[in-house]
Amino acid sequence: MTDEVRIYEVGPRDGLQNEARPVATSAKARYVALLAAAGLREIEATSFVSPRAIPQLADADALLPTLLADPAVGGRGVRLPVLVPNLRGLRRAEEAGATALAVFTAATDAFTERNIGLTVAASLDGFRPVLERAGQLGWWRRGYVSTAFGCPYTGLVEPAPVVAVALRLVELGCEEVCFGDTIGVGVPSQVSELAGRAIEAGIPAGRIAFHFHDTRGTALANVVAGLASGIRCFDASTGGTGGCPYAPGAAGNLATEDLVYLLDGLGYRHGVDLGRLLEAARFVAGTLGRPLASKVGLAGGWDPATGRPTGRA
Repeated sequence: MTDEVRIYEVGPRDGLQNEARPVATSAKARYVALLAAAGLREIEATSFVSPRAIPQLADADALLPTLLADPAVGGRGVRLPVLVPNLRGLRRAEEAGATALAVFTAATDAFTERNIGLTVAASLDGFRPVLERAGQLGWWRRGYVSTAFGCPYTGLVEPAPVVAVALRLVELGCEEVCFGDTIGVGVPSQVSELAGRAIEAGIPAGRIAFHFHDTRGTALANVVAGLASGIRCFDASTGGTGGCPYAPGAAGNLATEDLVYLLDGLGYRHGVDLGRLLEAARFVAGTLGRPLASKVGLAGGWDPATGRPTGRA
C-alpha cells in the first residue's frame, strides 16, 4: 500500500464561500500562489455557481484565468478544479479555461433540496450532460457526496445510500468520489465502515477521497481511520476556514497545516512544506481580519532534533 497521500486543498473555494466580508480577487490569487509555493498541487479554486447564490465567488470568471496565467500557479502544473452546478456554469468554466471540475450532491434529499433545490436523483440527472461534456473536453471530474455521515435536517445517515450515490457518480464519469462529513458528526468507526462498503461495492480505494469538517474535533482521528482503510486522498482548508451556508452548525474544515503535521509524523509523503503552508495560513487569516485558529497555526510545527517549534511568525 502506498505511503503517498494527496492533499486536496479547498481553502480558496470552500474556505471562502461562506465569508460575508468580500475578499478581493487579487487577494484570492495571492492566496492560491502561496498554496502552490508550499507544494500543493490540487487546489479547488472557485465555483461557477450563480453570483446571487454565493456572492463571495462571483469573480470566478476573472479569477481562474488569472491563476492559469500565473507562472507560480498554472506554470507549476497545479490542478485547479472548479465547482460546476449545471450546464450554464460549465459554459462559464469552459470560457475561463478550466480543465477540471467537481459536481456536488448529497446522500439526503432534505439537504440537496435546501442546497440546490433538487432531490438527489434529480441532481444526478442534471449532472449527466455536465459530466458528459467535461469528459468530451478531457477534463478531470470529481463528485462530492455531502452529508455522508449525518444530515442537519434528517439525522444519522447510513452507509448504503451514500455508496449508492457514489456509484451513480462513478457511472456518470467521475474519476473520483469524495465523501463529505458536512456537519462534522462522523467518528472513525463510521469512516472505516463507509470506506469498506464503498470498496466492496466496486469503487477502488484510489478513487475515494474524504472531506472532514472539524466541528466536533474528530477530523484528524477520521483521517487516521481513512488511512487505515486504504484511502490516500483527503480534503483540507489552509487556516481551517470554511463552512456550508446550507448546513446549520457546520464549522470550519480540517486545517491543511494540521493534516500536514499529522502526515509528517506518521511518515506519509505528500510534497507540502509546512513552513511555507503556514505563510499561506497567516495570509488568509489576515485577509479575513481574524487570528489564525488552527492548532498547528497557533503552535507551529516541531523540530524533534531541538525540541523547538518551527514555522511560527
